[in-house]
Amino acid sequence: MKKEIFKIAIMSLVAALMFIATPETASAQVSKKLEKKLQKEKDKEYKKKIKEYQKEGWKLTGSSRTLEVALLEHYYKLAESAQNKEMAGEVSQCKSINVCKQFALNNAQNNYAAKASGNIKGRTESLLRADANMPETEIDKFMSAYENIIKQEVGGVLTESYSIIKDNGSTKEYKTIFILNEEKAVQARAKALEKSLLETKITIKEAEEISKFVNEGFNIE
Repeated sequence: MKKEIFKIAIMSLVAALMFIATPETASAQVSKKLEKKLQKEKDKEYKKKIKEYQKEGWKLTGSSRTLEVALLEHYYKLAESAQNKEMAGEVSQCKSINVCKQFALNNAQNNYAAKASGNIKGRTESLLRADANMPETEIDKFMSAYENIIKQEVGGVLTESYSIIKDNGSTKEYKTIFILNEEKAVQARAKALEKSLLETKITIKEAEEISKFVNEGFNIE
């Protein structure tokens, strides 16, 4: 009788434990399924990108790695942090590798600066025009200074992941794929804001509002 009672107690305990563990187990199973699905999508993206590069005649440059390894490492860097974003710089016609490389960096800087400036332009202009004493020239001066300064600042937070080149005979096409860390990019935008404000007559209150716009993230693709 005691053995039967003991057996029933054990079975009840196991059932209780199973009941408690089931939601966690189910959640873990869902997570694994999602992870597998995500991995499949990444694998598809990787294979598609490799085929695209090979079909178009792109080759890795400036590295002893293979293009396949460079791309795998790039995706690993992106997966390391949600703050890591991909940004490309490219040039359609150039001759020497060094010139191609510099033009690609300049292109990435210019694109980022244009997007960063465009992200705050409308709201900033509306804010400053609400001040009747704010000359239109000061608004233009601020926006121009911000975009120009951020080109310089963002160069310090763009990390080259890999570069590819296509030989078109007399000229070359060149692309550099960068990793941009959003936390560092916010700091770069803040520095650009600080420097551009020194060149204008914008008040502290207006500057605080503009700072909120600058700290917001935006799509760089």
